[in-house]
Amino acid sequence: MIGSSFISGDKTRCPPVKVLSSQLREGNECQASNGKPEYIIKRLGSNKDNLLRLSVVWMQGTVVEVQSDLNTVLMLDETGNFLVNGVNNVPKGKPCLSPGKYVMIMGVIQSHSPEPVLRAVKMADLSDNATIHRKNWRNEVEDLQQTLP
Repeated sequence: MIGSSFISGDKTRCPPVKVLSSQLREGNECQASNGKPEYIIKRLGSNKDNLLRLSVVWMQGTVVEVQSDLNTVLMLDETGNFLVNGVNNVPKGKPCLSPGKYVMIMGVIQSHSPEPVLRAVKMADLSDNATIHRKNWRNEVEDLQQTLP
């Protein structure tokens, strides 16, 4: 598991949580005890009433549009669009930046509405097995969210 200091140097941040873009879009922003923004989302599955607080997420989706000059990429998961900033700063991230590629993004939430915006920390190209990854993604998200305290 990746430690929080890997993501931000902030030891109070929790590890990334797998989410769908719709969960962030429908979530709410709040302040953590350290004064930094966090987001509250509803879990997928049978434990929906137990909310999750998070600031770092793991998302997967298809690259829709790359704007290298703006250091951003527009992504699409099964529930909608999300924007990722800072993609040019991610080591080994460039090969992922082609429309149609299926990509994993780990990042810090910058905004949740009207569409989620992340600051990329890690990216990986999952295109070689995209069919399997797409098919299993919602189940992976739900399984993790039901397992977390």
